[in-house]
Amino acid sequence: MAKRGGGFQGMPGNMNNLMKQAQRMQRQMEENAKELETKEFTASAGGGAVSVTITGKMEVTKVSISPEAVDPEDVETLEDLVMAAVNEAVKQANGASQAAMEKISGGLGGLF
Repeated sequence: MAKRGGGFQGMPGNMNNLMKQAQRMQRQMEENAKELETKEFTASAGGGAVSVTITGKMEVTKVSISPEAVDPEDVETLEDLVMAAVNEAVKQANGASQAAMEKISGGLGGLF
C-alpha cells in the first residue's frame, strides 16, 4: 500500500509566509505605536469647565480649568471634574490604540 503524504506537505512555504506576515504585523504595530505617541486626545467634563489633553503615551500635556469651576467651598466637585476629564481622555487614547491594532490584525481571522 502506498504511503500517503501527511498534513504537513508544503508546510515550509506556508511557514515562511506566516513568518513574513508576522514580521510585517510587528513593523506595522511599531509604526502605529510611534504614531500614537505623538497624537493628542482632549476630553472635557462639566460642560467644558475642565478639559484635559494627553498624548498617546498617556502623559498629561494640558489641564484647563475655567474660573467658574473653582469654588473654594467645593473642591471635591473640581477634583471629580478633573478625574472625569482625565479618564475620558485615557479612554479615547486606548480606543485609538485598540482600533489601530484591530486594523493590523483584522485579516488574521482570529489566529491571534
